[in-house]
Amino acid sequence: MGLMALWAWHIGKSPRLLLATSWDSDWYSRIAAHGYGRTLHWPDGAVQSDLAFFPLYPGLIRSLTAVLPVSGGTAGLMLSWTAAGAAAWGVYALIERLYDRRLATLVVVLWGLLPHSIVLTMAYTEPLLAAFAAWSLYALVTGRPLWAGSLAALAGLTRPNGIAVGAAVCAVVAYRLFTHGRRADGGSSGMGGGAVWRLWAGAALAPAGWMGYLLWVGLRTGDPVGGYFTVQSGWTSRFDLGAGALQVVRSMVTAPTFFGFPMALVITCAGVLLLVLFLLERPALPLVVYTAVLVLITVGGSGFFESKPRFLLPAFPLLLPLALALTRARPRAAITVIAALAGMSFAYGTYLLTLAPLAL
Repeated sequence: MGLMALWAWHIGKSPRLLLATSWDSDWYSRIAAHGYGRTLHWPDGAVQSDLAFFPLYPGLIRSLTAVLPVSGGTAGLMLSWTAAGAAAWGVYALIERLYDRRLATLVVVLWGLLPHSIVLTMAYTEPLLAAFAAWSLYALVTGRPLWAGSLAALAGLTRPNGIAVGAAVCAVVAYRLFTHGRRADGGSSGMGGGAVWRLWAGAALAPAGWMGYLLWVGLRTGDPVGGYFTVQSGWTSRFDLGAGALQVVRSMVTAPTFFGFPMALVITCAGVLLLVLFLLERPALPLVVYTAVLVLITVGGSGFFESKPRFLLPAFPLLLPLALALTRARPRAAITVIAALAGMSFAYGTYLLTLAPLAL
């Protein structure tokens, strides 16, 4: 962020305004200040409604501005920076619980040095989602399904891809109930009635935030089932198993394109490769489901191709294969890789926020 600030001052821009009001940040601040109801109609027929943005983050901004003498943008930054710290702590706690401290430290370092990690310093929702996801997964692996489901519900109120957390909770609950049933049939049940109730309650809570907001948008637009997806279509965002993304890739081959598009393609392909390597490590079920759903939503969705790396930012388990490789490498090689990643992150993050013509 320091390098970005220096460059922003050099070109006559305010670092705080760039971090607090760029692109989606402005939409969140407006929702916090005025509520929902803003719709933009563009000459090409696109219709962009603020109903596409989930309510928890602007709700927290509104709450903060009600008790502190700060603007919506500043409140958004305070929330994002706090959430980024909570997310880093949660990632460390989760990986340390499943593996060890060294690997946990490396995953946190690598996560903070991703090419799009500048987003963690902006008034965006990715830090908040990552925090809820990390601590929900931690609650799952430590046997606290009610906490896991509650945090998953909050994740589902934060971003559309927050449903990945709910999917992980439901998958783990289903597995535990299935194994409990088999043990009961065999005459030896390792789970009491209270534990079973907590599992069911956690699974019910987990998707409630995401589904509740979709239903609210549907009722508001007059289409309870498809209303939210119609709103997203107005932003050219839909899930089409990657057909739209392939069209963007073809256009990159046949015509000049914005630098962010090939970079997004490289980073997204790296994410898919890391997913394969991650699955080969036979990780814990919560991490598998959460990460796979995030990657599926990112790769299979169309619209805002340049933002795909940002959508993958909360998928921190993807960094486990790289972190494991660094633990096995010589110290000099590991330091070189980390330094190179840091240099690319600082330079590319500065470019995205100060020079790039399209939204992150």
